[in-house]
Formats: sequence, C-alpha cells, structure tokens
Amino acid sequence: MTLTAGVDEAGRGPLAGPVIAAAVILPADHELAGLTDSKKLTLRRREALAVAIREQAVAWALGRAEVAEIDRINILQASLLAMRRALDGLAVMPGEVRVDGNQCPGWRLAAQTIVGGDLLEPAISAASVLAKVTRDREMVALAERYPGYGFEGHKGYPSPGHLQALQELGVTPEHRRSYAPVRRLIEQTHGHAGV
Repeated sequence: MTLTAGVDEAGRGPLAGPVIAAAVILPADHELAGLTDSKKLTLRRREALAVAIREQAVAWALGRAEVAEIDRINILQASLLAMRRALDGLAVMPGEVRVDGNQCPGWRLAAQTIVGGDLLEPAISAASVLAKVTRDREMVALAERYPGYGFEGHKGYPSPGHLQALQELGVTPEHRRSYAPVRRLIEQTHGHAGV
C-alpha cells in the first residue's frame, strides 16, 4: 500500500510569528473521527486531535520558517520552505505527497496539490491540525514575552486590537517587516531611510 503524506501550513496571514508546516502519514485504519480543516474545530477538539494524531500516525514532522526568512524570501516561498522541512523530517519515506492549496513545495517526490485539501484528505487535515496547534501554542508563549499585543487571542493576525497595539507599542522583533501594516508603521516612525 502506498503511504501518503499530507502537508499543510499555518500562519501565512499573520503579521507576526513564524509559518509552521506539518507533514503527516496516517495508517489506513486510523481512528481519527472528525478530522477537518483545523480552523473549523474548537480549540479543545484541535488539542485532543493533535494528541491522537501523534499517537496514531505512521510518521509526522513539523517544519518552520522564521520571520527573517519570511521577510527575505516572501511568505509563499517561506511556506513552501517550511513544508519541505516538514517532509524532510519524516522518519518514514512516503510514496506520495498531497499538499493543501495550489502550490507544490518542490520536494524530492512530486506532490499532488488539492485546493481545500484539509477538508477532503484526512492526512492533510491531520497536518493542518498539528501545524495550527503548534503555531497557536508558540503565539501564546510570545504573548508572555511581548505583553500588550494580544498574541494569545489573535495569534498575530491583523485584528483591530493587534493593529492598535502596533500603533501604541511599536514593532517587535517577531513582526514581519515585509507586511504592509508593519512596513508602513516603520516608515512612519523612522522615515524611509534604511527600511
């Protein structure tokens, strides 16, 4: 039987924090009821599923791209890099790779892209859950390092509260300088020189 690795990422849209990808190979007889797009699950359900996925998966791995990499190569390329790193981390080599979305990470195996794959392919759903749970936990930890920004709530996404905190408290090292709201704020504060 061909082992299929599902791949997905979390964190393309936020103004802060890393982008995190996961690759998961599920057994054919997995017992993971309720797998779907991680954004459609409650926090509790996601957390419980993440534990079950780690226990039942044939193999799973995480990959990431940091803020500096996102700013250097852009978020799409950083997402694909995080996906390649997740695939490289798998202890078992899959026979095929299925990726959520319409862009292939360009790994040693050809990948099949599936738009909305986190709703259609259990291994991609599992990857979606692991990536989101991992990233959300990191953003909660960042909230302790950078109080006042509300990272524990919005997870770095450009919510009104986050944008207001940026205006009032300034840009942290965890903010993506290539993203327009952050870049504009830096330009307003420091002028255009050296940005």
